[in-house]
Amino acid sequence: MDIGSRDARVEVRGFAGAQGWPAEGCRCASCGRLRAAGVMHEPLRALIGGMPLEECARDELPGGFEVRGPGGERVLVAAGPGACPEPPAGARYDAVLLDLIGSPGHLGWLRRTGAVTAHTEVRAVHVDHRVRSEEELERRLGHWLRPLDGPHRTLLLGGSRSGKSAEAELRLLAHPNVTYLATSAPRDGDAEWSARVEAHRRRRPSWWRTVETVALAEALEAAADPAEAILVDGLGTWLTAVVDEAGAWDDPAAVAPRLDGLVAAWRGTAARVVAVSDEVGLSLVPATASGRAFRDLLGRLNQRLAAESEEAALVVAGRVVELP
Repeated sequence: MDIGSRDARVEVRGFAGAQGWPAEGCRCASCGRLRAAGVMHEPLRALIGGMPLEECARDELPGGFEVRGPGGERVLVAAGPGACPEPPAGARYDAVLLDLIGSPGHLGWLRRTGAVTAHTEVRAVHVDHRVRSEEELERRLGHWLRPLDGPHRTLLLGGSRSGKSAEAELRLLAHPNVTYLATSAPRDGDAEWSARVEAHRRRRPSWWRTVETVALAEALEAAADPAEAILVDGLGTWLTAVVDEAGAWDDPAAVAPRLDGLVAAWRGTAARVVAVSDEVGLSLVPATASGRAFRDLLGRLNQRLAAESEEAALVVAGRVVELP
């Protein structure tokens, strides 16, 4: 696996953690999978402008260090797994070697502060069994290192506790400008629901902007900046609120204009958007007329949004199945 591409400034020859990947004696599935395949990734070794990393001029920083290569290359390096190096104000880097598996959101913060630009080479280092496979590593890096600008739409489907919200957040963690559209606010008197909402908030980077709203079409229409990213979580609670507002449980067709408006805004947005929705077609037929109406409305909405999306995926037990 060639995770460290060769170029004029940085050549990463080893990208694993200090114990390597797989780690000696470790019985986890990640290490076992690589060991069975006869694969061994070495701890971090890199050349900066042709010079070994350890021989470059070095300045210590909280969470890591920066080095200068022989050609003046300025490179930020994480000290180890879980470390988030903090650059001095105004720093701009030619390359960064980061623990993207442990702290992908740190890349988003570095991009937000300007330390990492579109011209910065980004490399994942200190990689170990915190990621389950080489394929999963490649998949995550594909999301974090791809071009940031929209328009680009992703629909993530899954059942309850499938991991779909965590996957949506993971895909945008390295983005510097994210607005989180929460369609379900804390409910008065419902401590358990409020705890769920708060857990989601704690999981997100502190610099993400959170907006609690059901005006999704308006929010997508207002997102005129291609450099903006929007996470919608989720469409099921949005639909429930829309039907409630319209008093349409006995007349589901009454909300058709709201669904049409959302699909049109999804199609026309300039932003990078990731939306979470419930996959409602795999369970038993609901016993009530209102339950069947909700299933039908959301199922059709999912189909329409998926048809207008560059990417769609199903999340099952935390595993992601990309839909063609």
